[in-house]
Order: sequence, then C-alpha cells, then structure tokens
Amino acid sequence: MNKTNTIIKGSGSFIPAVAKLNRDFIPNHFYDAQHASINTPGEEIVDKFRQITGICERRYVTDDQHTSEIAAWSAKKALEDAGVDPETIDQLIVAHNFGDVEQGSIQSGAVPSLAARVKNILGIRNPNCVAYDILFGCPGWLQGVIQADAFIRAGVAKRCLVIGAEVLSRVLDSHDRDSMIFSDGAGAMVLEAAEGTADGPGILATAAQTYAMQELNYISTGVSNSPDDNTGIKYVKMQGRRVYEFALKHVPEAIKSCIDATGIPISQIKKIFIHQANEKLDEAIIKALYKLYDLTPDLASVMPMNIHELGNSSVATIPTLFDMVRKGDLPEHTLHPGDVIVFASVGAGMNINAVCYRM
Repeated sequence: MNKTNTIIKGSGSFIPAVAKLNRDFIPNHFYDAQHASINTPGEEIVDKFRQITGICERRYVTDDQHTSEIAAWSAKKALEDAGVDPETIDQLIVAHNFGDVEQGSIQSGAVPSLAARVKNILGIRNPNCVAYDILFGCPGWLQGVIQADAFIRAGVAKRCLVIGAEVLSRVLDSHDRDSMIFSDGAGAMVLEAAEGTADGPGILATAAQTYAMQELNYISTGVSNSPDDNTGIKYVKMQGRRVYEFALKHVPEAIKSCIDATGIPISQIKKIFIHQANEKLDEAIIKALYKLYDLTPDLASVMPMNIHELGNSSVATIPTLFDMVRKGDLPEHTLHPGDVIVFASVGAGMNINAVCYRM
C-alpha cells in the first residue's frame, strides 16, 4: 500500500574556521558557581576536561560572522545537495537558542526571526515559504525535523528546510569550566514528501518529551562565576552533574520508545546520531539503551562522533555529524540504502527527542 513518506533529500553543514584548542584555556582563571576560586593548575583542568568530554578542540566563527549567516550557508549547501529550487520550500525552520549576537555585544537579536533572515540571505521570494524559529534547547533541530514530518504527513507541506545553527562562543563565561564544552556551527537538511511503501525510505517513528519541573534550570543563563564581574551580563550555564544524571535516566527510555514504535529490532539499527554533548555521557546513554534489550553495543561501529574536534555546537551537532558521515568525511562510518538509523538529543527544557529513519 502506497503512503506518504518523509525522506531526506539533501544535507549541508558549515564548520567554522577558527580552531580553539584546549591549551588555549589554560590561562583562564576559573571559579565555581558559588564564585569561589578554583586553584587547580590550568593544565590539570584541561586534561581532566578532555578525559571526561573527549573534546580536544572546538570551532568558533570569526568576529564578523553571525548565526543567521552560517545557518544560511549550511542551508545553501543542503539545497544544492538536494538539487531543488529554493522557491519550492514550503517550511523554512531554524533552530537556535541565542539569536544573532554581535561580537562584543550583550544583546541577542531575534527580531526579525533568524528564519526570516535566512530566507532573505537565500533570496527566497515565495511568500508561501513560511519561515519561523524554534527554541527547544539542544534538541531544537531534531524537533524541527519532527515538525516538518508532521506537516508533510498532514499534507500541509511538500518540502521543508530544517536548519540548526548556534554561535555559543559569544555567550560563554570565560571563568566557568563548562565554557570549554561549547562551540559554533550550523547544519541543514531538506526533507520532502515522497510516495512510498511501509518498507521504503523515510521517517519511521518519532518521540519527544519535556521535563520542566525541578529539571527546568539544569541548563539556563546566569551571571559570571567571577566574583569581580558586576556587569549583570548573562551567560549560558549548566548544572553538569544534574544534566548527566537526568540524561542517563530518561534518554535511553525515550530512544527505546521510538525504536519500539517501528517494530524493528535494535540489532538492525546501523547508526545512532546522538547529540554531541559529552563523549562519556553519550557512551553511557547508548550502553544504557542497549542494556534495556540485554545487549552490549559496539560503540565504535554504531555511534559516530565529531565532538573531539568540533565540540558541542548545540542544535548543530546532529545535522553536522550526519552530513559529515553522509559525505564521507568520517570514512570509518558509511550509510547504505535500507539502513535504519536513529537521531536522538537532549538539552535545555529539559527536552528529549528521537527519530528513526530508513535510508
């Protein structure tokens, strides 16, 4: 029986040129959340950081680049890869969390929306191309994919452009050790309706959750850890231990619910594209997921990663990682027609989501 499937038509990404190495943080004077000085030598701090997160370097944009611009650049690559006319896009969805922040500024620019700015940069004149932003923490891009799938299945849209872009380097507290985790980047995907069958390519199942009680401020914004900073400027803040425990408790079950909805055994899942939050956390989540099935995963095979060189670029990590694998930039990982893959993310909200897809 034929049905409408949501398929990936093309992908693209933008990797910033500025490499920020771990050793660049050694001179920083770090304080804890209670503004107490951390007197551990800088070399020890960055070495422990690498052991936990797996991050050796991360990428930052140049001073003259902005979130909406890098979003548009990744989108242009995705459109070219898909071979489609930009004027045929029905939904242009941009996931981000901080808008356009000028270098040296403390203000976030989100009016007009970043999606409207991207549409302008791409030169799309069609007024029926509806452009809007989505704020959903790090899972924002994947939630955009879930929304696009819903529009396509409902017959509201035939072709959607979903972008995840973030310039976190401009909202970091240099006195907070967590600042070393975050980075900049952008990734995009063109999704479109295609007539298919139950065993054809396309999105197979989706799942999403929001926990907003005691978990609400596990990731938020706050003033600098430095006791000498009286500016009142807000920076991205994270309660690392609570985030770790939350993710390990809830994400495996959420991914399992998505996989189980497809009726496909986990042994047939070829790749899991998980949000590049922290190497140890991601490994623990996937191990816990497989444990729910009384299995042990081959992490090196099933879980591609680019966090070691690119850091955590929030909404951009999954589309960037997928584009790199799809384009052969991570040769140890390949995708083939018929492969069943999973996308999964967790972040501020606290939000969790997952998507199962057949190539």
